[in-house]
Amino acid sequence: MPTHSPLVRGFEVVIGLETHAQLSTASKIFSGASTSFGAAPNTQACAVDLALPGTLPVMNRGAVERAIRLGLAVGAKVAPVSIFARKNYFYPDLPKGYQISQYETPVVQGGRIEFVLDGAARSVRLTRAHLEEDAGKSLHEDYANQTGIDLNRAGTPLLEIVSEPDIRSGAEAVEYAKALHALVVWLGICDGNMQEGSFRCDANVSVRRPGAALGTRREIKNLNSFRNMQAAIEFEVQWQIDRLEDGLPIEQATVLFNPDSGETRAMRSKEDAHDYRYFPDPDLPPLVIAADWIEGVRVSMPELPAAMAARFVRDDGLSTDDAALMTQSLAFARYYEALRSACGNAKLAANWLMGEVSKRLNAEGRDITAATLRPATLAQLIVRVLDGTLSNNSARQVFEVLWIDALAEVDAVIAAKGLKQMNDSGALEAIVDAVLAANAKSVEEFRAGKDKAFNALVGQVMKASQGKANPAQAGELLRRRLG
Repeated sequence: MPTHSPLVRGFEVVIGLETHAQLSTASKIFSGASTSFGAAPNTQACAVDLALPGTLPVMNRGAVERAIRLGLAVGAKVAPVSIFARKNYFYPDLPKGYQISQYETPVVQGGRIEFVLDGAARSVRLTRAHLEEDAGKSLHEDYANQTGIDLNRAGTPLLEIVSEPDIRSGAEAVEYAKALHALVVWLGICDGNMQEGSFRCDANVSVRRPGAALGTRREIKNLNSFRNMQAAIEFEVQWQIDRLEDGLPIEQATVLFNPDSGETRAMRSKEDAHDYRYFPDPDLPPLVIAADWIEGVRVSMPELPAAMAARFVRDDGLSTDDAALMTQSLAFARYYEALRSACGNAKLAANWLMGEVSKRLNAEGRDITAATLRPATLAQLIVRVLDGTLSNNSARQVFEVLWIDALAEVDAVIAAKGLKQMNDSGALEAIVDAVLAANAKSVEEFRAGKDKAFNALVGQVMKASQGKANPAQAGELLRRRLG
């Protein structure tokens, strides 16, 4: 439940989110048609998806397993028996005239999503998560005064995840949605691609005076980015408060958000459950999930992010913040584990991932799965820093080559660029003596108590050695010479 209720102009904001996660199955929820994105319109809608006479739906086992996986991850009850229902409404992109969904008995019941907001732990309860099929898509842009219908999405498997109205601000809604998004991607049940509609949210928003009954809610549909979610909720909150302060009623409605104007507008009056005339689907028997099926899914699941981060703190000595960054995605965590094991130094592995690797990924707008630099190669680079072959500055130069050329080898790059660090103490002593002789003024300033002069001398040694001197060793020799 919410642990805080910040007021907006004297009103409490109450938000619940409904999230549609497209499940990562290769085929649809009740047919063998493909779910791949980007196919030509109406090339992936089979007879079952269209409910042509004589066809019957057949449950996709993979979709059920993905629902079980989410239920286990959020601490929910996985129902041993759940029921599919027909949700009846008429819309051009709904070929059956109804949607197969779950109503009274969903497959996942309860659970919670935990996250951090402004440094404080938050927890939002889940009401349910139920399986259902997606509708098709109406196309307006390419048709003058007409609407095209693409039924490729019809029958695509969805898991609708419904939260309790525990959220109290647009910022909190975004952090909840980000945590849920990260979890479904981590579990491998959804690719999380918001641009392609794989993860989209509806926000139910209402306001009330503290202690009063819940206000009338309006549902903002199809929020496909976290930025739009926060902007839409914040506009809607202000709009509802303006209405109430002007003594005007708020009518239950479904609204859309226009990112160009930053405003919400009513699309239609909001339906209640009875408007959909739910009834059990006569073509689908109850979904029975045996205890050994649930246990089999549990055994196959990856370690969850919180448990993995705690292990990195306990076993690797990482800070809580560093461990959280290492577990930002399962792919990132796996890369870190491979890198740490290969180089033998957890802290340096984390530092390189948070530093040079993340900097390049962010600049290129990619994630760790797109990195061509293998953990084993980066580990060899870190080893060369640890054994004194490379300075940190030289290591970054080698990294630039390795990042671009996936076939490059660390030692070959070091040799080709002449970056091997100077470890000959006699040669370094000669350079130090020459620098001291040529920089009498800096020597005098250092002896007068100016620390910056010492740094300048170290810089001159590094310059004279063409960056090959070990900075720590150079500093030690300088201090010894300077007395």
